[in-house]
Amino acid sequence: MNKPLDPASTVTRAEVEDLLYHEADLLDAWRLDDWLGLLTDDASYYVPPNDKPDGDHRFTLFTVADDIVRLRERIIRLKDPNCHAEYPPSHTRRLITNVRITGTEGDLVLVAANFAIFRHRRNEQAPRQFVGRYRYKLKQTDSGLKIHERRAILDAEELGAMGAVSFLL
Repeated sequence: MNKPLDPASTVTRAEVEDLLYHEADLLDAWRLDDWLGLLTDDASYYVPPNDKPDGDHRFTLFTVADDIVRLRERIIRLKDPNCHAEYPPSHTRRLITNVRITGTEGDLVLVAANFAIFRHRRNEQAPRQFVGRYRYKLKQTDSGLKIHERRAILDAEELGAMGAVSFLL
């Protein structure tokens, strides 16, 4: 009798780190179409409220709750010169730390990591800082490891002082 493979045993932390570092590099370079290529065809992207980081977007008001269709639309808008919130695009630098494989959920590998994002905008005196943690659900595909779900949980008590979150956390 063949025992099913544990998805976490088929993926190493180094492979997960490579994916997350590559993702950070693509987003910092504003290579948004290439970033979409890291996602599964049914991917989701969430920025939940701080008081309910594990909340369900169907029953809780999220800052961002995008499926793959909305993500593609978001990318089109962000690249448009008429998108005043991000034209010219922000300059960002993402630092990813404490990457861990935390378990599995069916055929998905659960991953946790911390992040710090420094966002520089024209005509702003100082960079804005976004600090928090990521929760990923990754899937092994024929073309490699892909992001099925990405949840960016901010440590800030409120977004007001950080300004609009018009770019991808």
